[in-house]
Amino acid sequence: MGSITSPSSSASASSEKFPRSSVGSVVVSSKRLEPAYGIYAVFSYKEHIDARNTSCVMGCYDPSTNKWSHESFVPGMAENCVLKNFAMVSVGTSIYIVGGSIYNVEVRSQVLRYNVVTKEWSTCAPLITPRHSFACSVCDNKIYVAGGQSTLDCAMGVSSAEVYDVLLDKWTPLPCMSTARYKCVGVTWQGKFHVIGGFTGNKMPFMDRCSAEVYDVANQNWGHVIGMWKLDIPPNQIVVIDDKLISSGDCLNVWKGEIETYDPYLSLWYPLRGSMKKNLLSFSCPSNAMNDGQTSEPLERVCLTMAPIGSYLYFMAGYRTTGDPSSCCTMSLVHRFDTSAMNNQWETFEPVEIEGERELCSHCCVVQLP
Repeated sequence: MGSITSPSSSASASSEKFPRSSVGSVVVSSKRLEPAYGIYAVFSYKEHIDARNTSCVMGCYDPSTNKWSHESFVPGMAENCVLKNFAMVSVGTSIYIVGGSIYNVEVRSQVLRYNVVTKEWSTCAPLITPRHSFACSVCDNKIYVAGGQSTLDCAMGVSSAEVYDVLLDKWTPLPCMSTARYKCVGVTWQGKFHVIGGFTGNKMPFMDRCSAEVYDVANQNWGHVIGMWKLDIPPNQIVVIDDKLISSGDCLNVWKGEIETYDPYLSLWYPLRGSMKKNLLSFSCPSNAMNDGQTSEPLERVCLTMAPIGSYLYFMAGYRTTGDPSSCCTMSLVHRFDTSAMNNQWETFEPVEIEGERELCSHCCVVQLP
C-alpha cells in the first residue's frame, strides 16, 4: 500500500469555499449524536457556472451541526476528469474508493484509501477485474464486490466477484454469480453479501433483474433469491437499520414518497410506518437568501443519497438554482427520519448554501469518528 498526496488546492484556492459558505446552518433539533459520526461524499465541483475546470472533491457532513467541511481533493485525477460509478465504503476510520469510470476515458481497477484521522491518502491493491456500476459492501471488515461493467464500449455486465482483505491489502477471487448484472446494489444483511437487482442489456430475463444473488460468507457459495426486488428498474440504494433492509426508490425514481422495508417471509417491500413525506424533494429558496428576498426560484435537484446512523436515516439532497443562468451555487438540504420514534419521526434541517456547483459522484458512506 503506497502513500499519495492529495492534489494541492493552491491552483484553485477559492475552491476551498465549496463547503464553507453557508446560510442558516443550524439544526432544527437540539438532539446530538453520541458517539460522533461523519457522513462523507465525493462531488464533482466547479466554482463558477462558466468555469472550465472541474474538480473531484470529498466533503464531510457533520450531523450534529448541519455543516459541510472540505475534506480533500481526490488524488490521481487528471484535469477536468471526474470519477463516477465507483463504490465508497468505510472500514474503521478509513474510507475506500473502489473502481469506477471516467467518462470516455477508462474503467478503473484502482482502489484508494483515505484515513479520516490523519487526512492521508494511499493506494491499495487494485481490483482483479476493472469495474463500474457494481455491487459493493463490507462484511466482517472485508470489502466484497460483484457484477458491474468492465469496459466502456459494452452494454453487458459481468458475473465475477472478489473480496478485499484490508489487513493483507489483497483481493481474492470469489465464485461467479449465476447471472451477470450491472447497476446492482450491494448490502450486507444477516451476515451475507446481497447483490440486488441490476440488468445486463437485453439478454437478462425480467425475473433475473428482479432477483438477488446472496453470497454466504461462512459457506463461501452463492444463493439465488427470486423476486427479492420485484421491479424491472434497479434499486437506487439499500441500507440496513436494526437488521431491516431499507429502500427509498429506484434509479429512475429515487424517492417514492415513503420509505420501504423488506419482509423476508413474504418477499415484499412495504411502507415503513410514519415515513410518508411527499414533499421530501420539493424545495425552493429566496432569490437572495442573504438579503431577505421575498421571491422564490425553482431549484433543480442534482443529488440524493441516504445514510444510516443508529436508528436515524439521513436523506441528503443537493439542488442547483435554475432561475438565474449566471448564478452558481448549490443548496444542501438534509432530512432525518427516526425509525425508533412513535411520532414526529421526520426532522428537516435548515438549508445550507454552498458556493459553487457540485454534483454527487456516488453514494455516501458513514464513519464513526474517534
